[in-house]
Amino acid sequence: MCIKYEFNKGAIILRLNEEQKAMLEGKRGAPKKKAMEILTKLGEIYGAEEMVPVTSVHMPGSSVVVAGHAGTKFVEDMAAQKGKFLPFTTLNTGACDLSDEKNTIGFPEAKVEMQKRLTTAYEKMGGCPLHSCVPYLAGNLPRQGEHVAWGESSAIIFANSVLGAYTNREGGPTALAAALTGCVPAYGLHLKENRRGQVLVNVHVPLDDINEFGTLGYFAGQICEDRIPVFAGIKQAGIDELKMLGAALASSGAVALYHIVGITPEAPTLEAAFNGLRPQTVLEYGKAQRDEAYAKLNRTGEDEIQMVALGCPHASIREIAEIAELLSGRRVKRGIQLWVMTALPIKTMAERMGYVKTIQEAGGRIVCDTCVILGPMKEIMERNGLRSLATNSAKLAHYAPGQWDLKVHYGPVRTCIEAAVNGRWN
Repeated sequence: MCIKYEFNKGAIILRLNEEQKAMLEGKRGAPKKKAMEILTKLGEIYGAEEMVPVTSVHMPGSSVVVAGHAGTKFVEDMAAQKGKFLPFTTLNTGACDLSDEKNTIGFPEAKVEMQKRLTTAYEKMGGCPLHSCVPYLAGNLPRQGEHVAWGESSAIIFANSVLGAYTNREGGPTALAAALTGCVPAYGLHLKENRRGQVLVNVHVPLDDINEFGTLGYFAGQICEDRIPVFAGIKQAGIDELKMLGAALASSGAVALYHIVGITPEAPTLEAAFNGLRPQTVLEYGKAQRDEAYAKLNRTGEDEIQMVALGCPHASIREIAEIAELLSGRRVKRGIQLWVMTALPIKTMAERMGYVKTIQEAGGRIVCDTCVILGPMKEIMERNGLRSLATNSAKLAHYAPGQWDLKVHYGPVRTCIEAAVNGRWN
C-alpha cells in the first residue's frame, strides 16, 4: 500500500507494508491505529518515504513530572484498550524511588501514587519498569546499525554515538507509538547520509576525570547546538566518560550524535567521520576554553552546601565502587544530603559487593528510579532547606539552577565527596 502526501517540493510517497496498513485501518485495535496515525503524520512532516522496523524503545515521559495528569491518563487509556508493545521497551527515569516502599525520602504522596499508576499502565502493555536513563547498562543494548526509538537525551546520544544504533530524538507520544507498532518513519538520523560530522573539535588538553568529559561536552554543545561534532585528540575513553560527554552535549545543546576519531564506531578516521567532506566549523578546546566552561558550571561564590548529587546520568557499578572507596571509614556531615542515583539492577549488584552498605554507613543514600532533574524536588528542597548542590555532572550543573533555583558547585567526584564530609566546597 502507498499513502500519498503533498509537500511544498512535490509529492512524497510514504510506503506502508501490509501489517502497517492493517494497523492504520484499525484492524489491530484502537491503540495501534492511533499510534500509526501519529507516525504517518510525523512521516508527512519530515518527508519520509517508508517506515523502518525498530528493535527496541526507551520510553521518555515515564516520570509524572513530565507526563502530568493528561499524559498519565493517555497511557492508562492505551493500556485499558489492550495496547501491547511489540519491541523490547524500557522505561526512563520516574518521579520517585518505587523501590523505597516507605518513601523515606519523602516524595509527595500524590506524585508517588500517580507514578505507580503510570508505571503500572506501561507494565500492562509490556514495558520493562527499569526507570533509568542508562538502559544500555541494564539490558537494552542495541547493536551497531540497528534502528531503535529512544527518548531521554543522554540515552539517545549514547545509542547513536557509542553503540552506533540509529535513533532520532523521540518524545513521549512518538516513542509510545513506536512501541505499539514496532516502526518509525525513516528520516533524520535513521538515514546514513545525515550522520556525518559537521563540526570539528580539536582537543588540546588531557581529560583526566569523567567530569572533564562533561566539561568538554558542555563547551561544545553550546556552540554546536543540534549539529554533529567530531572530536579529535582524545586518546582514550571508557563507557562512563562517553556517557558524561554525551549527556553534557545533549544538555547545553541539542546534540543527538557525536563522533570521536579512533574511538566511536562510525569514526575510524577523521575522513570517515565527515564522510569525505570539510567541517562547517572548527573549534579549539584548550585550557582557556576548559576554564571558561568550568566557571560557567560553577554558579555560586558561596562555599556552604546542603546536598551532593552523583549519578546523572545514573551511576555505573564502577562509579559506585569509587564513591564507596572514597567514603570508606568516613561520615557525611550532619545535615548534608548525599544522593547516589542509579538503576535498580545496578544497586542490586552494588549491594552484593558491599558498596551500598559502605555508602549508607557513611550517611549517604542510594536513590533508584528517579533523579534530581525528573523528581518533584521543590517539596523536598523546601522541607530540607536545600539551596546549594554539588555534583560531578555537567548535565545536572546545567539544569539545576534554572529548574530548581539551586546554587551549583561542579567538579570531580573526589571533591564532591570531600564537600559531603566537610559541608563546604573547597
